[in-house]
Amino acid sequence: MTTVSILQSNYIPWRGYFDIINQSDYFVLYDTVQYTKNDWRNRNRIATSAGPLWLTVPVIHKSSSQTINSIEIKQGNWRKKHWRTIEQNYRKAACYDQYHTAYKSVYQHDWQYLSQLNRALIAATNECLGITTTIINSGDLNIEGDRNQRLVKICSHLGASTYLSGPAAGNYLDERAFDDKSIQVKWMDYCNYRNYPQIHMNNNENLSIIDTVFNVGKRTLEYY
Repeated sequence: MTTVSILQSNYIPWRGYFDIINQSDYFVLYDTVQYTKNDWRNRNRIATSAGPLWLTVPVIHKSSSQTINSIEIKQGNWRKKHWRTIEQNYRKAACYDQYHTAYKSVYQHDWQYLSQLNRALIAATNECLGITTTIINSGDLNIEGDRNQRLVKICSHLGASTYLSGPAAGNYLDERAFDDKSIQVKWMDYCNYRNYPQIHMNNNENLSIIDTVFNVGKRTLEYY
């Protein structure tokens, strides 16, 4: 039995993203699709004493037809600003000392492409949480076709018996195309996630995974 999940490249995504990864044998970083502005691709929120705060990676967006993996990062001091903001708001969190070096090392690297940065942060989080799922970039698979065909072809290529999908795909996913390849579609449900203790805030809004990791560490997997 092989479970495959496929999600677009996001910047330090929320805990639901890693719940999907953790339940999969293969996770495909779907970065060969169109980049969307003002979305989770290059930004996310962390908690502060004043409430949620956006961290946004500045990018060079030349046209609406650009794929995620073609988006370059603007040069500047955004890495220092992001890390300084993270450090200031989480250094007193219960698990910060244990896990911060995994993230700090990513922010010390001069990344050219957004998707490379996002993958490095996802890998750092997997390391912190003990997730061993194999990560694959969709560009390495050379899969073509329409939206549903590409998903089915990726799953078939990886020998999937199950495709684990986020609920948003319910608007377009053709389950019959998966049935034709003997692939079962399973849907994620984020409705019953448990609250976890936080150094800031107490409502567990959909914040970046670093809020969860720095507050509860490997116990993150207990709060799904």
